[in-house]
Amino acid sequence: MNAQHKIKSLLDQLNTVIVGKQAQVQDCVACLLAGGHLLIEDVPGVGKTTLAHALSHTFGLQFSRVQFTADLMPSDLTGVSVYERGKEAFVFHPGPVFAQVLLADEINRASPKTQSALLEAMEEKQVSVEGETRALPHPFFVIATQNPHDQLGTFALPESQLDRFLMRISIGYPDRAAERLLLSGSDRRDMVSSLLPLLSADELTELQRQVQAVHTAEPLLNYVQDLIAATRSGRWFLQGLSPRAGIAMLRAAKAQALISGRDYVAPDDVQAVLPQTIAHRLVPVGDAGRGAVEQVRAMVDAVPLP
Repeated sequence: MNAQHKIKSLLDQLNTVIVGKQAQVQDCVACLLAGGHLLIEDVPGVGKTTLAHALSHTFGLQFSRVQFTADLMPSDLTGVSVYERGKEAFVFHPGPVFAQVLLADEINRASPKTQSALLEAMEEKQVSVEGETRALPHPFFVIATQNPHDQLGTFALPESQLDRFLMRISIGYPDRAAERLLLSGSDRRDMVSSLLPLLSADELTELQRQVQAVHTAEPLLNYVQDLIAATRSGRWFLQGLSPRAGIAMLRAAKAQALISGRDYVAPDDVQAVLPQTIAHRLVPVGDAGRGAVEQVRAMVDAVPLP
């Protein structure tokens, strides 16, 4: 089965559980194929956790779930050494971060100290516990959900943490037809538990290799640099994108191109992933009267196509 058939199977299965949200589901698949971490932000009850479970089941990955709360400690994530009398030694008991997929549920309900414990894991694919560095499984993804910042008991994620997420998406309310399916159909959690894994770890690695091999022509790279320069101009945002953010944006565009069945990146691929990959890294200028996503779209309209 070639890459397009595999990706279509992934999308079809996910869309049976998350109904009426094809664009958001495709963004999630692109994010994981690009090897990035995913942040799903929305109000409670629209399917954030269900989507995260469905992704890990469909990709055939071993996962663990942590409910982030105000009293969650960093050691609750990374693990701790416990003295075992029979062995007369301290034995390390790994925490839930030692999984291929860590579902960080309501990540912004934890304290900044615990949020920062994820930084090394997300960037370096390793954790340092009690002076020893321990490698995480491969592949390693964080799929985090968060509630809007204006809800009680939430802590805003710091910029350094947001920058580790390749994409931030919002699911939104379902349309009337999709909601009727949810009201009259099977329980989504039961459907998730019955999902079949459609990829092996080797197949996922091969798809990620194909993403990296997608071609980017010189005019396309010029266009990407024009967009990055526009974010730094001071007209749209207080601070521009970093080089790391530009590389992440291009990686997501390559995944989008592969999903579309092409071996080269088109400007449409860049535009399709741009709001999801850069809006959470940028702060709009104060007098714009628009949110970051709307400001990104306005900026895209102002940058000439190659």
